[in-house]
Amino acid sequence: MQAVTQARLQIHFCVLLWGFTAILGKLITLPALPLVWWRMLLVAGSLLLLAKVRRGLKAMPARLRWAYAGIGALVSLHWLTFYAAIKLANASVAATCIALGPVFLALVEPWIAGRKFDPRELLIGVAVVPGVALVAGGVPADMRLGIAIGTLSALLVALFGAFNKRFVDRADPLTVTCIELGTGTLFLTLLAPLLPGPAFVLPGAHDTALLLLLAFGCTLLPFALALVALRHLSAFGTQMVTNLEPVYAIALAILLLGEQHQLDGKFYLGVAIILAAVFAHPLLHRRRTEPAQPELLGTAESHNVIE
Repeated sequence: MQAVTQARLQIHFCVLLWGFTAILGKLITLPALPLVWWRMLLVAGSLLLLAKVRRGLKAMPARLRWAYAGIGALVSLHWLTFYAAIKLANASVAATCIALGPVFLALVEPWIAGRKFDPRELLIGVAVVPGVALVAGGVPADMRLGIAIGTLSALLVALFGAFNKRFVDRADPLTVTCIELGTGTLFLTLLAPLLPGPAFVLPGAHDTALLLLLAFGCTLLPFALALVALRHLSAFGTQMVTNLEPVYAIALAILLLGEQHQLDGKFYLGVAIILAAVFAHPLLHRRRTEPAQPELLGTAESHNVIE
């Protein structure tokens, strides 16, 4: 029981760190593309220094490497759109949009996994529509493009989460993360000439310090802690905790950035409706004994794609 309690505290701490990534995204002055490029490069490069990861790369079949590489492209697009939403709106809006990830996952996973569609999942999708409408009506007009980009980011997190599930237990989680973030870095390098704005910017001292905190304190550290904690937690228990990520992010945005002054009551009512639907999803599909899956932890801002 003590091990389970400690694991729950670790997961809560991890979710708090993941929620803090939205705050860092607002504080870092780099545009979204170089911000994501540097973050992915730092994390993938650090993992590549581990002998265990290098051995895993050599032992992995080429076909599986290509599969994870494709998922890595989706991961890079998710992070790019997530941080673009923060820049176009604010951290609270982006975190709220990412809360839609489990709703999209409920709709796209049956198609990707080839399983029968559950009508209860459609009801959850329909239930968030009023919340999204309230969120859109509760922000200034110039933030609504950020909502659209953030919603696209939530769809992308659902897509790569569903594809990752197809390859669960086929490789070491650290090796998978290294491949996905490494290929994501390469994908963004190739994509950069097609996107507006500066592509690769050398960060100043302020941004460098925050990027290091983002890469190591809010990515690698919670990933390592979560790998240990998940040995003692069910998928249901893990998902219920990770669903709190947007709550933590919004609370941090209010405390550290004062974003409540930019948003009105309709926004927060909409957030409550969306989160109610998100928490209803695992309750409808509760499986107490199923182990949580560490393979899905390394590459999302929203880690509530674990089921």
